[in-house]
Amino acid sequence: MPQAGQQPGAATMQIGEILVSPPVIHTPAGVMPLAGANWYVVDQWHREEKIASWAIVCAVLGFFCLTFFSLLFLLIKETRHYGTVQVTVTSGGHQYVARIPVVDQGQVQQINNQVNYARSLSAV
Repeated sequence: MPQAGQQPGAATMQIGEILVSPPVIHTPAGVMPLAGANWYVVDQWHREEKIASWAIVCAVLGFFCLTFFSLLFLLIKETRHYGTVQVTVTSGGHQYVARIPVVDQGQVQQINNQVNYARSLSAV
């Protein structure tokens, strides 16, 4: 059942802890009007290199057979990408920033698509 002032059949979506439910935006800090809201997205990626777990196991097990050569396994690194997408919404004199953890580019694209849809709802 639609709330007072809400259009029947209006879409409700969630971007992190921001809930967009026309005609308002619900955040943990309060409620803001959707009309005229400004949305900003910043993605922040980090890269981490560390010795692969399987390489450590091979180095320890190989130490008993080929002492020196087994240490070469410790040169094998694996790279892991991780980060956050920061979504900022400003409306009615209030601002809220949500930081959403992501592990791949697909999640970043999905958040950007959701924010673009929220922008289109804000323009109505």
